[in-house]
Amino acid sequence: MKFGPVPVAEAEGAVLAHSVALEKGRLRKGAVLTAADVAALVAAGLNEVIVARLDPGDLGENAAAARIAAALVPDPAAAGLRVTEPFTGRVNLIAKAPGVAVLDVAAIEAVNRVHPMITLATVPAFQQMEAGGMVATIKIIAYAVPGAAVEQAAAVAARAIRMAGVVHRSAGLVVTDIPGGPDNAKGVASIRGRVEALGMELAEVRTVPHDTGRLAAALGDLGGDIALILTGSATSDIDDVAPSAVRRAGGSVERFGMPVDPGNLLFLGQLGERVVIGLPGCARSPALNGADWVLSRIACGIEVSGADIAGMGVGGLLKEIPTRPQPRAGRKRSET
Repeated sequence: MKFGPVPVAEAEGAVLAHSVALEKGRLRKGAVLTAADVAALVAAGLNEVIVARLDPGDLGENAAAARIAAALVPDPAAAGLRVTEPFTGRVNLIAKAPGVAVLDVAAIEAVNRVHPMITLATVPAFQQMEAGGMVATIKIIAYAVPGAAVEQAAAVAARAIRMAGVVHRSAGLVVTDIPGGPDNAKGVASIRGRVEALGMELAEVRTVPHDTGRLAAALGDLGGDIALILTGSATSDIDDVAPSAVRRAGGSVERFGMPVDPGNLLFLGQLGERVVIGLPGCARSPALNGADWVLSRIACGIEVSGADIAGMGVGGLLKEIPTRPQPRAGRKRSET
């Protein structure tokens, strides 16, 4: 592609690089100049304009973006994505339903190494999406790029982006209660919001005393495809009340603790065919925490292992909480 100023008389067929105000209206950047456009520019008293001219073998920005999008998502329905029409060198990939974004990170990075004018930006891997959320955008920065580069990008991009849709339709929640404990109604409302944001139903909520035996009994016949536990007192050890109750009910605990803050005190287990998620206390708030990362993947049928949770630390510092008892960033601890 050649880019730069040319005499207006020689600009027909070139791509206008910058919008130009005319006596009536304006010519938008990106327009392919026609004979009438050239005449209008001459009438406006312009002697030259800045344009882009495609070289042999170049592909225009819209065609290039559409080609890469088609390689990324050859079957939009199967991928759970809607592919927008190209406009100004951009194509967006939109989630059609709630779920999580599944990305081939190496392939996406390879696309972005092909040519600096070919760019592909995405949400983070396994990001929870709502229907209509933008998962990725393909943007051709220049007005055209070499066709060979587009084909190279398309080759490495093959099927690199898809949505994993929700496969579990419901969850059951057991809340343990302690005298003088936190507001369980608020916590249940926050968890219901999380479940419903995934298009699921909170099928059953049970409240039992904070006791291993009572919790184990409640888990035994709890409704829902996924079992959730929210304890009235924070789970402090793998042998604390909630993990012990899962084992007493005949299940197992895969992982206690996660390197995501807030969310450290989550645990993950299995009871029969159902996954059990021991929610951290921060799940009482609707704010993002580590439990959201685990719940959304489980809801979409994506297996989460202890090793997967261990790998969540990079990017796992979600926010600072000024009220934590340990001072940070030089703040002094209150003595009250």
